[in-house]
Amino acid sequence: MKPRVHPWLLTAAATVVTAVFLLPVYWMAKTSVTPPDRIEAPTPQWVPTPVTGENYSTALGYSGLTRALLNSLVISCGVVALTLLLGVPLAYALARIRMRGSGTMVLALLVAQLPPAIVLAAPLFILERRAGLADSYLGLVLADTTLTLPFTVIVLRPVLRSVPPELEEAAQIDGCGLPGVLLRVVLPLMVPGVVAAAGLSFLIAWGEFLFGLTLAQGPDVQPVTVLLNSFVGRHGTSWGALMATATLISIPVVCVFAVFQRFIVGGLTAGSVRG
Repeated sequence: MKPRVHPWLLTAAATVVTAVFLLPVYWMAKTSVTPPDRIEAPTPQWVPTPVTGENYSTALGYSGLTRALLNSLVISCGVVALTLLLGVPLAYALARIRMRGSGTMVLALLVAQLPPAIVLAAPLFILERRAGLADSYLGLVLADTTLTLPFTVIVLRPVLRSVPPELEEAAQIDGCGLPGVLLRVVLPLMVPGVVAAAGLSFLIAWGEFLFGLTLAQGPDVQPVTVLLNSFVGRHGTSWGALMATATLISIPVVCVFAVFQRFIVGGLTAGSVRG
């Protein structure tokens, strides 16, 4: 008989692991409300005293912050739309349609996630400059979609395979074509997976930095992650404003997880077990 692990041990271990992962987030938020003259004190403070909003005033007073936040929102929403527009039909084709090379396509999607973004930045820059897409929202959306599309297809394919094929066959007997089967029968059954893919695609696009730095040369379309780099100067770093801006950027991420947590967890595990 295997020894039983006490629940309080599991709770304590989970608490420690969670605290370790949340420590940088807490330190970021703590630094954002710490007076600028005490941020680099020799003895770090775990609880800021006194609490100040000066860093947020500095960050919000930066002229490019509103524009950068709007750019990130436009790019992230565009990436979500394009990823789902391409990912859902591709995942359906790989899950349902028998065709030669489908296994190779899945392997190619897995391999496509291996190279770091820095490897893709230079080729994408050359291609988009020749296509006239440099310094544009569309160029950044296409670049970020190269990161989100393979992941989305890999997540949605097992979700689609868990849908009973008898439902699709019945719809086709009633005269529904393949696009209608996908939109009217299959898509409503895979809402958790679609929401999970959309949420994670939004988060990837929202936090992307490298493409925003290399493919957009001016502040007109650069995302807010590039704005963070401007607080790091040659002769010093404005830690207070940097952490305040980073905290503001993190709010949409927290909201996405808070609102769609159930869908994200359910979508990632929906295709793990077939009925």
